[in-house]
Amino acid sequence: MKKRLISLALVALILISLSACGGSPPQSGAQAGAAQSGAQSGAQAGGSAPSVGATAFEQANAELEAAIAPLPEKGTGVKIGAIESTLANSFWITMQEGYEDAAAEWGVEVDVMATESETDIQGQLNIMSDMLVKDYAAIAVSPLTEQNMIPGIAQANQSGVAVVAVGNGVNEEAMAAAGASIAAFITSDFKAQGALGAEFVIAKNGGAGKVAVIEGIPGATQSDARRDGALETFAAAGLEVLPVQTGNFDRQTSYDLMSALIDANPDLAGVTCGNDVMALGVVEALKDKNMLDKVTVVGVDFIEEAKASIEAGELDASVAMSPYLFGKAGLLCALKAIEGHEFPEAVIWTPLSLVSAENVAGMDGWK
Repeated sequence: MKKRLISLALVALILISLSACGGSPPQSGAQAGAAQSGAQSGAQAGGSAPSVGATAFEQANAELEAAIAPLPEKGTGVKIGAIESTLANSFWITMQEGYEDAAAEWGVEVDVMATESETDIQGQLNIMSDMLVKDYAAIAVSPLTEQNMIPGIAQANQSGVAVVAVGNGVNEEAMAAAGASIAAFITSDFKAQGALGAEFVIAKNGGAGKVAVIEGIPGATQSDARRDGALETFAAAGLEVLPVQTGNFDRQTSYDLMSALIDANPDLAGVTCGNDVMALGVVEALKDKNMLDKVTVVGVDFIEEAKASIEAGELDASVAMSPYLFGKAGLLCALKAIEGHEFPEAVIWTPLSLVSAENVAGMDGWK
């Protein structure tokens, strides 16, 4: 079965909204072209353009609904299951809110469950197995790795339960070998996120200096892609890149890694991190070493604490995603799958916005 892909830039066209608010995040020509193409695709899908003066979040929400139009029916009362990663990370808490608010608006039920940790691969599969013996009409899942949920997806297919993947993908070849399939894949361009962070570091440091990349969990889709995007961008710029460090999406681990890195490399100029939790740990380590003003630090996710850190002049930047809209999109696509809607082969909406002190004021209300 062909993979049906909805690749949604949950921050698509944020450039326009931020410009209206007085900011302008950096974009390459290729990225601006992708955003423009996404806007045209949304209009063709039956969506309406965001209103003039809309906030960044309102604009992203309008583009999301345009991308997945036609929207599912309301008031069906069906029950949806959703499986996330640990709720110790505020990204996943906000995503849960997106699921729950969309369920309330559409008149359906949703149960959101999560693993104990970012590495609880078997635990995530166990959650799905438990859900499949209950009365869920569809399940939205954010796999911890590209392969760990395949047995559960195959079991769901056999039981007639629709499955959508949200955020993190599933290995196509392994899924085909297991006779498994997903109805839709709601995601972001994770590699572009890593590249955007690296581009910011390069620009901030004049294209020179020694840099480092702190990845999340090796094997996790978003972690690997963000790492590779940063590494390729740094390499293309000819920068000296230290060996990749593994922070496992953990703040304390990243703090310890950064403390050791800066001791060994006092001339370090920049660091990109696979998420904001790790980036905030890096910031704390640099503060304790009195080196914060010497090293540019970029994270991913634009969680609330990252926003506050940028406003305080500590974290330099974060690549903005909307976990809330991830949850909303997962819920709506699950409902569409139940209704038998066909999904486009490739509706590409690439997240392109990087938030720094220059434009953070335009991100109030983002979630």
